[in-house]
Amino acid sequence: MAKLSGRHTLTAFAAIVTVGTALSFGIGTALAADEVTEDQILRALTPTKKPLTRGLSVGGGDAAPAANPAEAKFVSSVRGRTTRSLSQTEREEIAAIVKDKPKIDLEITFDYNSADISAKSIPSVQALGRALSNAELKGSTFVVAGHTDAAGGEEYNQSLSERRADAIKKYLVEKFGLNGSDLVTVGYGKSKLKDPAQPLAEANRRVQVVNMETKQTAQK
Repeated sequence: MAKLSGRHTLTAFAAIVTVGTALSFGIGTALAADEVTEDQILRALTPTKKPLTRGLSVGGGDAAPAANPAEAKFVSSVRGRTTRSLSQTEREEIAAIVKDKPKIDLEITFDYNSADISAKSIPSVQALGRALSNAELKGSTFVVAGHTDAAGGEEYNQSLSERRADAIKKYLVEKFGLNGSDLVTVGYGKSKLKDPAQPLAEANRRVQVVNMETKQTAQK
């Protein structure tokens, strides 16, 4: 995010981390940094159990519906990639896939004009790390997508959004031992404002974390 002046300076200290779901908290619900707990994150990011369907085998057993093979193949192709290596086409495909995935809004602030996680937000990132380390979620692939507000140029904002996504990933990998390949980082700059009516609003400065509901067997 480019440096702001005058009345915008005070609002430039915040960035939102969004973790996506349509579960108990609902889409767009935001939890303040001092309210979020590991359990809230865990419940929101745990996919809804899909109903079993009658199998076609001779035995007639129940079987869970197969995952979308094309989607699973694409997610696998971006695992382990660096943030900057993703093309615009790949970024847009990720954006399309995550729309209906589990999510919850968490307020995570960054230092002004920076990708450094603020001290007051460390507890929230730690709660996220504990939740992603839980057996219910561990091994799933998560998208960590960075976003900025509309202030400043395209190139700078794209870079800042990528750095913020990388900062969350780095913390989770270093502090909680999560497999880096399970965290797909992507930056969108100011191209996908959460609040288009207020392009400089704090809500637009965020990192979105989405459960892709895809389990992998890759080792650390």
